[in-house]
Amino acid sequence: MIVLGIETSCDETAASVCADGKIISSVVSQQTIHEKFGGVVPEIASREHEILLNHIVNKAIINAKIKLSQIEAISVTQGPGLAGTLLTGISFAKGLGFGLNIPVIPVNHLEGHIFANFLADRTLDFPFICLLVSGGHTQIWLIKGMGNYVLLGETRDDAAGEAFDKGARILGLGYPGGPAIEKEAKGGDPKKFKFPRSLLGPDNLEFSFSGLKTSLLYFMDDFVENEFNSKKDVIASYQQAIVDTLIEKVRRAIKKTNVDTIVIAGGVAANQCLRKKIKIELKNAKVIFPDLKFCTDNAAMISFLGELKLNSSCNYSLKFSAIPNMKLQ
Repeated sequence: MIVLGIETSCDETAASVCADGKIISSVVSQQTIHEKFGGVVPEIASREHEILLNHIVNKAIINAKIKLSQIEAISVTQGPGLAGTLLTGISFAKGLGFGLNIPVIPVNHLEGHIFANFLADRTLDFPFICLLVSGGHTQIWLIKGMGNYVLLGETRDDAAGEAFDKGARILGLGYPGGPAIEKEAKGGDPKKFKFPRSLLGPDNLEFSFSGLKTSLLYFMDDFVENEFNSKKDVIASYQQAIVDTLIEKVRRAIKKTNVDTIVIAGGVAANQCLRKKIKIELKNAKVIFPDLKFCTDNAAMISFLGELKLNSSCNYSLKFSAIPNMKLQ
């Protein structure tokens, strides 16, 4: 089975080809135009997708060394995401699918991130705990099987990725904030400054990062860099507060469920501080991360999950549309 995947949920234009469970090509174009605005501008993102999508899909097909006529199905992100950008990808997928007379499979973007871990570890099996961390979501799920997901906890306010982005803005760093903070934190002392970890009670599995962000804002109002106080130490300490909170919640989820296989999904899964520390702190658990190229938004996870869904059902029609606020369950 050869499936073309298309991802346009935000500011990455991506296409991928999956053949019998193996990714044979994956192309991602990051829209750098948003950097000067300090965040994604939805209208500009949609327009950029329209400009890039045909080229990116063609490149994915060429890199896969197949012909357009060999594609047997198309999977496309249905949500969550920006309404305009989702519609751009869906419209393209429907048009191509109609022209080729092949199924078009709507895919949940969050579900794609979770199942990207099967590309990293083919031995991964249900059940497992998933820490889903990105710019828009911070959640812990118990994954019992495909389509069988139990939400254990989620953020009450800002997502972890949002805390990185807003923190980077306060610190005068670039966008996106996660990579900028990770880069500038290198060489800093993560224990130098004590930022709050909002744990919301001893057994609580929910998250809150708004207080941490506010704490950084007030701290920087009075901060003066000198030979005793380095800005790198501030950045490293802020990053550590986010990472510590995520790890503690996973620890609690393990205790609550007695499930000790952990997968990390979403853009924040690329953070090296999180990757290193969680394996040290949870050394008795099996912790799986996607390959770095599959942490941020990509179409490989969409094509892979699309093939899995197609193999489990043959009832797909073109009567679907974008769901910007789409839930996992």
